[in-house]
This record gives sequence, structure tokens and C-alpha cells, in this order.
Amino acid sequence: MTTFQGIPPEAFSFYAELEENNNRQWWQEHKDSYTSLVRDPVTALLAELAPRFGPGKLFRPNRDIRFSEDKSPYKTAQGAFASTLEGVGYYLRISADGLLVGGGYHSHTPAQLARYRNSVDAAATGEALRQIVDGVAAAGFTLDGEKLKTVPRGFDRDHPRSDLLQYKSLSAGLELGRPDWLATPAAAQEISTRWERLRPLVEWVGRHAAP
Repeated sequence: MTTFQGIPPEAFSFYAELEENNNRQWWQEHKDSYTSLVRDPVTALLAELAPRFGPGKLFRPNRDIRFSEDKSPYKTAQGAFASTLEGVGYYLRISADGLLVGGGYHSHTPAQLARYRNSVDAAATGEALRQIVDGVAAAGFTLDGEKLKTVPRGFDRDHPRSDLLQYKSLSAGLELGRPDWLATPAAAQEISTRWERLRPLVEWVGRHAAP
């Protein structure tokens, strides 16, 4: 396994060029660049962080275009996920815009959603989540997730946590751009520090909304 040395700045340029040349010929001509600039460094990063955050998974670069009007074949960002529970964990993304880090959960089943809503509704677990969300926001993260326009059926519209009840999935993310440390081995610790700030959210979801 290659030791993590950082994400090279050329990774951003790779995705900027891909946005302008999203076709199979360009990809084949630059596949080695993808491997050396993106795939291998991110794989090494995930391996280094795995003891603290769980096994990492690199998302495949090909888009699923079967049901999409956009037929461009490749994703213009590299996503990766570290997790000890299915669908619940820590996320990062490399694109032309730079680095994004996040955490939470995105997929949901009816049973999973019911557990989440019941836990938000309950005073103790619901207020615990409120404090976690407030802390995450204070640290600069933006709350995100699939969300209803109104409070779900069966809950009071004036519920003290009505905003949290509207979520069907819940995560938080932080856009970091292109910090100088990203090209160095110190990136592992910088990303780890930010993922640790999301640990309370990830662990709450893991207890109360895991599949």
C-alpha cells in the first residue's frame, strides 16, 4: 500500500479539463493521470484514516446514464466514503473547486426513516440531535439532506424540532477549496480533525437511523 503523500494540485486541473472534455476519448488519453493524481492518493488517504473512521470506499468514476438526460459518461468529481455502518459515515469529494468533507447518511428505507423521526420526536434524543446540529453549524458546516417542504404527517406542525423532522436524510458538509496542506501528508490529519467534528452527528445517526 502506498503511503499517503497528499492530493496533488494537478487533481483539480484534471477535473477542470474533464468538465470541458467529458468524453471517452479524452478519458482514455488521460486515464493514467486519473490514476496517479486522484485514485491512488485518495485510496492511500482512506487507508490511513480507516483505523479511526472505518474502511474506505472510492466511488467509481463512471456515471450511470441509463435514466439521465445528461449522457456525459464521467463524474466531474471523485467521491469517497468511510464507514463502519452501511450508508452512515464520513465523506469527501475532490473536484475542480477543491475539497469538500462531510458526514451523515444519505440512503433511507421506510423503517430507517421511521426510527429517525421517532428519535427526533422524543425529547431526550431529539434535543441531543439539536445540540449536535447547532455545534456542527457553529464549526462552519452546512446541514444538508433530502427534506420535505412541511412537517411529515402524524407530527404537530408546531413541533419544537419541526425543521429536523422534515429531513429524510441528514448530513453536514464543509467546502474547503484548495488549501496548501492538501498537497502534503498533513492533509490526513486536517481531514481527520474535521471528520472528528462530525463524529457526534454520525454516531447519533448510527444509533437512531442506521439501516
